[in-house]
Amino acid sequence: MSLLEPLSHAFAAIAATAHSGLVSLGANPASGTTWLLCIAAVVVVVRVALLPLVVHGVRLAHASARARPMLTDLTERFRNRTDPESRREFLAERRRISAEHGMSRLGCLSVLVQLPIWLALYRLMADVAAGVPVGSMNLELVSALGAATLLGVPLAERGYLGVGVAHLAVVAGLAGTAAVLAYVTQKYLVAPNTVLAGVPDAMVQAQHLMPAISAVGLLVAGGVVPVALLAYWVINATWTLGQSAVVWRWFPTPGSPAALRAAGR
Repeated sequence: MSLLEPLSHAFAAIAATAHSGLVSLGANPASGTTWLLCIAAVVVVVRVALLPLVVHGVRLAHASARARPMLTDLTERFRNRTDPESRREFLAERRRISAEHGMSRLGCLSVLVQLPIWLALYRLMADVAAGVPVGSMNLELVSALGAATLLGVPLAERGYLGVGVAHLAVVAGLAGTAAVLAYVTQKYLVAPNTVLAGVPDAMVQAQHLMPAISAVGLLVAGGVVPVALLAYWVINATWTLGQSAVVWRWFPTPGSPAALRAAGR
């Protein structure tokens, strides 16, 4: 059993429960709308569960931004001091500054925890769209998903080219929407809330390219993944946009362009 399997089964249980609830309210079990709502339910439950990690990440970014000037000054003071005693003093002072500002040595923990979650979600969507049962998403539910359509295009279909113009319009529309949402989030919400002072030029350049890379990547992937997964990406990207907007507006990173804007400078 892989690490992703228990997660995929947990997400499958959420989708199956949402489907059962909607059907009990009179929804068509094989309707595209029903399955889109099930996918949305998975996204909402997962993203709400991840909010503590988001809060941790925001706090860590603020702590790092506040400590950065002191750490930069410390590095300059010890730049030409390479003897063991100076090195010990440098490390001790760095630990003191980090502790004073609440910086954690486990800063990347939230990212590492979230990675298998996103991989498991991808695996679940890809498997059920391919007709493979996963946990509570038994063969009956998988068959219902396979019969579901969005504007006449099966949720299990994949690729830009299919039967008729409607297929291209739906797939391109979903992929394009996900790409636009990712671009806007990275360009206008994440980038302005990032402090790049003292960051190596290569990382600055990568940061500037990230919006375009994200958008192009989604457009390319849109040609090979199932429509159900594209729908998931759109819903998830919408949540990310809203979440990033909240952070950008009310919890900007100190020293970032977003924080300067909030201060009216």
